[in-house]
Amino acid sequence: MCIGKFYVHTEVSKLKIKVKEGKNMKKLFFGVLTALALAAGGTFAGTLDDVKARGNLLCGVSTGAPGFATVDDSGKDVGFDVDYCRALAAAIFGDPMAVKFVGLTSAVRFTALAAGEVDILARNTTWTYSRDTDLKQTFLGVNYYDGQGFMVKKELGVKSTTELDGATVCIQVGTTTELNLADYFKENGMSYEPVPTADNAESQQQYLAGACDTYTTDASALHGTRVNLENPDDHLVLPEIISKEPLGPLVRHGDDNWADIGRWVLNALVIAEEKGITKANIDSWKDTKDAEIHRLLGTGDDDILAMVGLPKNAMYNAIKAGGNYGEIFENNLGATSGINIERGVNASWTKGGILYSPPFR
Repeated sequence: MCIGKFYVHTEVSKLKIKVKEGKNMKKLFFGVLTALALAAGGTFAGTLDDVKARGNLLCGVSTGAPGFATVDDSGKDVGFDVDYCRALAAAIFGDPMAVKFVGLTSAVRFTALAAGEVDILARNTTWTYSRDTDLKQTFLGVNYYDGQGFMVKKELGVKSTTELDGATVCIQVGTTTELNLADYFKENGMSYEPVPTADNAESQQQYLAGACDTYTTDASALHGTRVNLENPDDHLVLPEIISKEPLGPLVRHGDDNWADIGRWVLNALVIAEEKGITKANIDSWKDTKDAEIHRLLGTGDDDILAMVGLPKNAMYNAIKAGGNYGEIFENNLGATSGINIERGVNASWTKGGILYSPPFR
C-alpha cells in the first residue's frame, strides 16, 4: 500500500491473529480491513492537497472554443468545459468560483498538464489510446461524444467532403483532427494542402481571410463558430462526420485519488439528470426514498465521499453550481445558448442517448 510517499508491503498471508470463533472473529476481520483501508487512503496526499493548500483549482481550457470555453463580454469565463471545472471546484471548496482558468493551445495542453501548470485539463480533448498510455495521462470519462466535420463558404459551391479534392484546409496542429484529416483524404484518394493553425480562433481567422477553402475541427466547435460569425448563413457545415471524437477531462497518471474525484464529479452531473435533480429543485429531495439520491446529495447516513477526502455534501455543491449535465449542455450548447446543437447520443441513456454512469454506491 502507499501512504503518502512511503510504501508499506503488507503480506496478509503472514498476518496471524488468534481470536475466538463466531462474532468476535467477524468483528476483528472487518476491523483489520478498515484499518488497512484507512492507512492506504486516509492521507489523500497529492493533487487534492495541493489544490486545497493553494485555495483554488487550476483548470486548463481552450483559448477560445464557442460553447466550450470562451470569455463573455463581462470578462467571465463561460462554457461547457468551464462549468465542469466550476462543479469540481464547488465539490472541493463549496465555491464554484474557486477556480482559475488557464487558456492552452492544442500544441501545449498536454505538456502543461504533465508539468503541473494545471491540475486538470478540460479542453474538448479526444480520448485516444496513445494519449491515455504513451502520454501517461488519465481520462476521467466522456463528457461529450463528438465527431470531426468541415465548414465551407456557400459561395464555394461544395455540398460534400468528397468534393474537397485539392482543397486548402485550415487545421490545428497537434490534434487528432490533423491525423484524421490525413487518413480521410488518403482513404478517399484525394489530396489537400494544409494551412497549419495554433487553435480554433486562428483557424477561424484564416478561414474568413480566405487562406483556406475549408476548415476542419470537431463538429460541435464548427457549429459554435458558425452561429457567431457576422453572416452565419453564408457558411455551411458539411453533413459528413469523419471520425469518433469522445471528448473528456483528463489528469496526470499516478494520482488515482485525484482522478476518482474528477471522474465522480462528472458522473454525479450525469446521475443528477437521470434522477431529475436540477439546480432549482435540488433541495426538495430530502424526503425521497431513493437511497442513491441520498448518497449523492449527502442527505443520508452514508458518508461515502470520505473515501476520496471530500465533504459529505460535495456532489450537492457540484450540482448546485451549474445544474445537472443536461442543464449545463443546454445553457452552453443547446437552444438556450443559441448554438442549437441537438443532444443526440449525448442524451441520457433514459432518453435514447448513451450517457451512462456507474452506480453511486
